[in-house]
Amino acid sequence: MAPMGIRLSPLGVAVFCLLGVGVIYHLYAGVISSRLAAFSLIERKGGTEREDNMQKMTTSWNLSTRQRRTVDLRDLLAVSVEAAELGGREVKTVRDDNSLKEKSKGKTKEGANEPLTMGDLQSHRKMFNLLKNTFPEVTVNSEEHDNVVDHATWSREIPADILKNVKGGNDVPAESITVWIDPLDATQEYTENLVKYVTTMVCVAVDGKPVIGVIHQPFTGFTAWALVGHRSNMHARSSYSVNPPKVIVSRSHAGKVKGFVQDAFGNGTTVIGAGGAGYKVLSLLEMPLSETASIDQADVYMHITIIKKWDICAGAALLNALGGQMTTLKGEDIDYSGTPVNKGGLVASVGVDHKALLEKLPNWDPEKH
Repeated sequence: MAPMGIRLSPLGVAVFCLLGVGVIYHLYAGVISSRLAAFSLIERKGGTEREDNMQKMTTSWNLSTRQRRTVDLRDLLAVSVEAAELGGREVKTVRDDNSLKEKSKGKTKEGANEPLTMGDLQSHRKMFNLLKNTFPEVTVNSEEHDNVVDHATWSREIPADILKNVKGGNDVPAESITVWIDPLDATQEYTENLVKYVTTMVCVAVDGKPVIGVIHQPFTGFTAWALVGHRSNMHARSSYSVNPPKVIVSRSHAGKVKGFVQDAFGNGTTVIGAGGAGYKVLSLLEMPLSETASIDQADVYMHITIIKKWDICAGAALLNALGGQMTTLKGEDIDYSGTPVNKGGLVASVGVDHKALLEKLPNWDPEKH
């Protein structure tokens, strides 16, 4: 209550309150503003730190991903040897047990039967799954197809001769790798019990060029391997004949190719019919003394019709590692990526003038024969 005789004006009270609010605002506005600014700075800094942390996490993940997506070629060579030998044991067991359960996949373009046996399938399951379980990011192409999953895993063992002769750290991007496997080469001969021709093969191509080749003989236990630019456990023979050469060809159509070979090198040319592309490449090389009695010796390997890359890639890598060549009949390099079909036929040699061989060949279109 106001003192006696004094009357407060409502308007005056209102003006006084407004003045008070103004003074308080003036006194504290700077403090509030600075605190708001500081809070805003902290928020901005916190956001930047969060963004920086997210960027670091993303970069770390990307680096980790890139690291996981490279493959050491020495490891891949060791796994390839193990896969070929693992598949070879399946091939031998099925043949020894006479449990082939043979079926037909159809006929080749030349009209020959393409058999499929349990040896093919069981070898495929072991070889394909071992490679995919070890290197899931690598493309693996097999002659056979099957949905049975096998949990085969790499033993992590590197054979002593590879450990001694090949250094580690040969890393290549996984996306540049194509693996070709032939779980049972020379199936027709396998069904006829002509087992000396039978091999299991693994090839690794990098950017379409064969760099690892493994050819395993299940019935002798011998394994040939090579890493191009590094080492191989194989050697070229000390001498070859080219006037005329001994030419090894497919026994399934030796009649057609014999005329072609003799047109090129003369009627005195020896033509050897044999099964299996892997076997034919080994016939060009120096085999260990314990193996020489079981294999033919040839100077040139020739094929004049369409052939699949899983048949020839491993042999190409072996020959390349030893200074030899495997080309189409026209002398073109074969690209071991993409489609499995090589339409250009092939000429394979080592220790001779490959270009001079090609120059003697008559015109021939493999797609028309």
